[in-house]
Amino acid sequence: MARKKYEEDNENHERWLISYADFITLLFAFFVVMYAISVVNEGKYKVFSESVGDAFGRKEKANPGSAAIEPLIPMDNIAARRKLEAIRREQSRLSLLARRLDNTLSPLVKAGKVSVTQTGRGVTVDINASALFAPGEADITSEARQPLHAIAQLLAEDTHEVQVEGHTDSAPISNSVFPSNWELSAARASSVVRLFIDSGMPAGRLTAVGHAANVPIALNDTPEGRTRNRRVAVTIMSSFAGTR
Repeated sequence: MARKKYEEDNENHERWLISYADFITLLFAFFVVMYAISVVNEGKYKVFSESVGDAFGRKEKANPGSAAIEPLIPMDNIAARRKLEAIRREQSRLSLLARRLDNTLSPLVKAGKVSVTQTGRGVTVDINASALFAPGEADITSEARQPLHAIAQLLAEDTHEVQVEGHTDSAPISNSVFPSNWELSAARASSVVRLFIDSGMPAGRLTAVGHAANVPIALNDTPEGRTRNRRVAVTIMSSFAGTR
């Protein structure tokens, strides 16, 4: 009986600590894993977002704290890398084209009759209608044919689609040729397209659109504003913007 009592006295009553320690270890590992998969890699996000912004010509840099973080495309995704590189190459091509157009049209740019701008949509050449047409008409003047022909020659070497848009001011027009500004704006855009085709541009790359007075760039309550709104916009479309 003495020996049995000795063995019972030496029995380990703290074995429960081993199970408790295993449970705590597993719980800690669980929370570590949950934290790891919930944290966005901010460094990669900033590099990716800034690269996309630069590719689209955005001058300001995104502030990750100012908006919700969009789902991040993994930078080791080969398709994403290739698309980003393609966007950069496209932006570079359009930038070069914009500079060439600006140099070619320099006299009209300095006179304030033409402006060349680049956006994510492409490169747009805004031409004041007074530099192309007589008031209320859609026939291109003889003086305007030379600069339009120069534009067509530059674009004939290119492969982008080109959209020509006619715009008017809000003053109504009604005569035997044009019952409204819709017909006038569409006819002016079509006249420019016809000249481009005659200058060697493929017709399949060209689209003519009439907007009438629905896309103003200035107020129509002053003569200066109405003059700015009467224009033809020639847009060389980015391959990533789409036209149709």
